[in-house]
Amino acid sequence: MRFSKLFGKTLRQAPAEAENISHQLLLRAGMIAQEAAGIYSYLPSGWRVLRKIENIIREEMDKAGGQELMLPILQPFELWQQSGRYVSFGQTMFTLTDRKEHKLVLGPTHEEIIADLARRYVQSYRDLPLLVYQIQAKFRDEPRPRGGLLRVREFIMKDLYSFDADEAGLDESYRKMSQAYQNIYARCGLSTSMVEADSGAIGGKESHEFMVISETGEDEMVFCPHCGYSANVEKAQISKTVIATLNEVKEKQPLPLEEIATTEQKTIEEVANFLGVPQEQTLKAVFYIADGEFVFVVIRGDLEVNETKLKNTLKCNELRIAAESEVAEAGIVAGFASPIGIKGVKVVADDSITLGSNFIAGANKAGYHFRNVNYPRDFQADIIADIALAHQGDKCPECGGKLSSARGIEVGHIFKLGTFISEKLGASFLGQDGVSRPAVMGCYGIGLGRLLAAIVEQNHDDNGIIWPLSVAPYQVYLCPLHMDNPEVASAAEKVYQELENAGIEVLFDDRDESPGVKFNDVDLLGIPLRLTLSPRTLQSQSIEAKWRTKKETRLLPLENLVAEVNKRLRERLAR
Repeated sequence: MRFSKLFGKTLRQAPAEAENISHQLLLRAGMIAQEAAGIYSYLPSGWRVLRKIENIIREEMDKAGGQELMLPILQPFELWQQSGRYVSFGQTMFTLTDRKEHKLVLGPTHEEIIADLARRYVQSYRDLPLLVYQIQAKFRDEPRPRGGLLRVREFIMKDLYSFDADEAGLDESYRKMSQAYQNIYARCGLSTSMVEADSGAIGGKESHEFMVISETGEDEMVFCPHCGYSANVEKAQISKTVIATLNEVKEKQPLPLEEIATTEQKTIEEVANFLGVPQEQTLKAVFYIADGEFVFVVIRGDLEVNETKLKNTLKCNELRIAAESEVAEAGIVAGFASPIGIKGVKVVADDSITLGSNFIAGANKAGYHFRNVNYPRDFQADIIADIALAHQGDKCPECGGKLSSARGIEVGHIFKLGTFISEKLGASFLGQDGVSRPAVMGCYGIGLGRLLAAIVEQNHDDNGIIWPLSVAPYQVYLCPLHMDNPEVASAAEKVYQELENAGIEVLFDDRDESPGVKFNDVDLLGIPLRLTLSPRTLQSQSIEAKWRTKKETRLLPLENLVAEVNKRLRERLAR
């Protein structure tokens, strides 16, 4: 490809709306263009990268036993009613009505469609296991598209679905996909971590995300450097055992409830300091509205509520902090509240309340708290569950060591769905014993645009992108200097034709631009190998070779140049 003909222009500065580094660099490199919020066009060089990522994914899916197919973007809304998942997807689901007033869905995912196909074509245990996948557009009406390709409303996804006869079969399919994902990321030049994750609107009993560590990542993961435990903060657990002095408190018999004046003290920190107790010895009250219902949440004072866990516990679709007026309407005295004596309100408690005794909690009247509050003697909870948010420095649930945390970008998510979708869609099979059973499902997704952006986030410097050779838009950047020199122009044209004829992917910078402009563009575009031809190198019948990741250069003879270039490309790919 000749640079002068390449559709898309490089930019010296990123547009003001570009938030993170991948967004900035992909726009500046002329690889993507924004059409609307969360909607992007891939320009030719960006599309080349995406196609290479797609081919790597396809090869690994096929190697793992996957069969590629293509499912419709338009889906009957009735299938989503059957599964019931239209409720959990809520307003993120794009819907439309055709001319016959039939409601349709722009597919945010394809579990319903594939389960409906399995209902028709999977009849016996002999048809299992089955792994089918596609690479296709998805649509989700994200409330806040951001981060360039990291959170969009239209995106290309690889989604594979597994059908097995039993849980053991699902475990094996899950293992295969986990390994295939690790292979994909390694081939794309990415370092990833597999972490426990929340299943979200997709559902299922177990899921894992693959995370790329990045300061600009919108997700947070916690991990234990001692035992290897790792999880998305939405899912992460912590050890809530208290320090030795509090263990001594726990061993004491519950003491009588005592009302104490705390006139000016409302926050946990203020109350704990005033009474001379650690925050672990207090109970915190937080108020939510869950699908229109007022919910009183109580948790140990040193902990915070994990709203994802709370939403899953309540099985609600919408969750938000209650407004002051809603708290007052419920008869709650903010700043001095506890579940003691509360009537007609759903109470959800973190399981940390069971790990101590003689807590400090609100007395439900202004200016007063209770000392020696004990569960279940003094109050009841409708639900007790783990709803605590994990933080760096908390205790690891596996080994008790201190947890660390990092920001990350999710580049893949795999789910053990089980049978809840296959049961509702009728995707069953006859077992060896002649009994009909629902197929055990798994689903496995990779967003290609997000993966492309994550590669940039992890592979760049101050000058631009540094593409791994396996996904680079071009392998070689042919950079002749002083194209007004006939000898340089002629030699460059000859080298370009030789490289092209040998099947080497080359971007020929045939523009009449200064060396500075050309060198800036090659660094911005991130093409792995730069070949620079100049009057100086022509004198020795050579060309200057430089890897994007290295500072040093090397002269290669123009004679047998193709063989030399091919050798270096093969060596780089083999690493």
